[in-house]
Amino acid sequence: MPLTTLLLALPDPSDALTLLNRTRELLAERGMGILGAWALLNLVVSGYFVARTDKRTEAHYFHQMNVGWNLINAGLAVFGLLSAHPNQVAGMTLADSFTAQFNFEKILLFNTGLDVAYVATGSWLRARAASADHRPERLLGFGRSLWLQGAFLLIFDVCFYFVYHQLAADLLAFLD
Repeated sequence: MPLTTLLLALPDPSDALTLLNRTRELLAERGMGILGAWALLNLVVSGYFVARTDKRTEAHYFHQMNVGWNLINAGLAVFGLLSAHPNQVAGMTLADSFTAQFNFEKILLFNTGLDVAYVATGSWLRARAASADHRPERLLGFGRSLWLQGAFLLIFDVCFYFVYHQLAADLLAFLD
């Protein structure tokens, strides 16, 4: 049974919109939790290995890039968690709900494009390493890190978009 059918069965339709907005905010919060867990895992693992690998190897640069990349991911996750307000959505109008829904969807779609660019840049760095005279291992390690991080973020953003977008259909049902 679709969420909209359940929501519209509530005695007060404004309760249904509040519940849908709360669901959307909780979903965003959980998504940022997943991103934060990924960042923490990478910081722990790559933080451990960056200090224990030879600085002249691809592995060292791979872990070094992972640490830098996931400091940013961790910051984004914290910001996202602090920005989600599932208990402060009462009183949002339908227009406000659509704006919040589609603004976040646009961010996810934009991020998906960036993720493809990260993977492509990783491929370019790895190809560039074949002709590099100075530190090809750095290009190889950074490229491999961009592959890993870009691929994870691509899967994350696409999956998150499709799960999140299902709530748009529930919002559209309020227009009927």
